[in-house]
Amino acid sequence: MSSLSFIGQIVYKKLKERSDQYIARGLVRTQESKEKIGGQDDVYVGDIRNTESIVPAIEGIDALIILTSAVPKMKPGFDPAKGGRPEFNFEEGAFPEQVDWIGQKNQIDAAKAAGVKHIVLVGSMGGTNPNHPLNSLGNGNILIWKRKAEQYLADSGLPYTIIRAGGLQDKEGGLRELLVGKDDELLQTETRTIARADVAEVCIQALNFEEAKFKAFDLASKPEGSGAPTKDFKALFAQITTRF
Repeated sequence: MSSLSFIGQIVYKKLKERSDQYIARGLVRTQESKEKIGGQDDVYVGDIRNTESIVPAIEGIDALIILTSAVPKMKPGFDPAKGGRPEFNFEEGAFPEQVDWIGQKNQIDAAKAAGVKHIVLVGSMGGTNPNHPLNSLGNGNILIWKRKAEQYLADSGLPYTIIRAGGLQDKEGGLRELLVGKDDELLQTETRTIARADVAEVCIQALNFEEAKFKAFDLASKPEGSGAPTKDFKALFAQITTRF
């Protein structure tokens, strides 16, 4: 099951295409989001900030892919023609503390109570640096709260895979060589971006291999055309030695 962000929509679609292997469920926040992805009965509407509202979606599942994230909104009145930088804020009640920490903790707790066997959590690179510019967006400290949720999952006792994605791009997946790293080392290189579709694929592949369990890693890719597109996910996960 996946909570549906942009990547979540791709994960859901991929799971549905592989219905011989998986029975998919999605979790979205609004009826409008549900309609947007086809409005099927296997898409549940719930608010991750309220555990009770997500229990029906999580009961009876084997694995949970968590892709929820607070989204900063640009403050009105920014005019690019005038130069300067746009300002961002979070909507009331939808700050990273509520969404990325409490909301993810609620999902982990509900999954543990339901006997889920594996949780895949997608976070973001940059979490080793408290002064990362993303933390100042809307004073949300987004990477700090994401990291807290990652630590909570790693301490939960459940098998987990924590994927800290690089800069997300809307490009076709399956065309690039994927790179795994640790401790934000990839941020110091030229290869620090990844297609959303590739993140989605890694989420699903993580469900298939013991080598992906109890691992946390950074994920990026080489530019298209350099290196060979990653096909052997078992080998990719086997390279990773970091638990957090």
